[in-house]
Amino acid sequence: MRFGEVTIHPVNGHGPEDVVVDAEGRIYTGVDDGRILRLSPDGRRIDVLADTGGRPLGLELYGEDELLICDARAGLLVVPLAGGTPSVLATSALGLDFVFCNNAAVAADGTVYFTDSSRRFGIDNWRDDLIEQTAGGRLLRRSPDGSIDLLLDGLQFANGVALAPDESFVAVAETGACRVSRVSLPDGRADVLVDGLWGFPDNISTGTDGLIWITQASPKVAALDVVRRLPAFLRAGVRRLPTSLQPSPGREVGVLGVAADGKVVRELRGEIDGFHMLVGVREWQGQLYFGSLEENAVAVTAAAG
Repeated sequence: MRFGEVTIHPVNGHGPEDVVVDAEGRIYTGVDDGRILRLSPDGRRIDVLADTGGRPLGLELYGEDELLICDARAGLLVVPLAGGTPSVLATSALGLDFVFCNNAAVAADGTVYFTDSSRRFGIDNWRDDLIEQTAGGRLLRRSPDGSIDLLLDGLQFANGVALAPDESFVAVAETGACRVSRVSLPDGRADVLVDGLWGFPDNISTGTDGLIWITQASPKVAALDVVRRLPAFLRAGVRRLPTSLQPSPGREVGVLGVAADGKVVRELRGEIDGFHMLVGVREWQGQLYFGSLEENAVAVTAAAG
């Protein structure tokens, strides 16, 4: 199904990657200069809540009065919903500094499940990880006592994270493999929730409708598959090319609403005027809220299309 009417809410910043909505319908997002913004439900008012000094990506409500931030440069942070200076929860785990802290989901007891996308490439070189397929992504778990353990390793660009509505499993998007994997809780058994996606999955989230919503930021890029098969020295040469000459995302985007058994219940796909690289999604009371890696706006549409 194609997208229905989409409302664009401009923001005073670039790349509002993820979005989260509070009980009052206010929209939170982070932009590439480090600011955390809050939009009124109609998008007309924008307040600056904090500045991480880094690059905020995934956002989650954390308890009753805080916002969890995955910052690609600064690590796992938390800031009061009323605004203020972010506090650091973690910058490393299991002896390794975070290279690319990306996205998270928060359980009812405060446990945080989050991704470190790559051991080798940070956010400024995210394309390089997709080319090299380093399989260095991690899915981590931070317990309420502050301890961190590893749930899944060897992921192809670990990205979005979401919990099943009953918290029986945690799902993680593997952008480089065009699939969403999952880990059963608490036994740790890993399998695949959704595979063979037509596009690159990015952030994912669990909606108020009980579905796991999965973004697809762009269709698969045929040129990328070709580059991946080249010898290492040629791949390195492609990585050194200007971005405009590297394999590039298309303008078509999509979102899937998936049930806990992996069945696709909702699908929206197509081009949205004035909006591309759809990388964040949040379903709240029948509406879908979108973030973008490249636009200066967030978008809203009906979940039913």
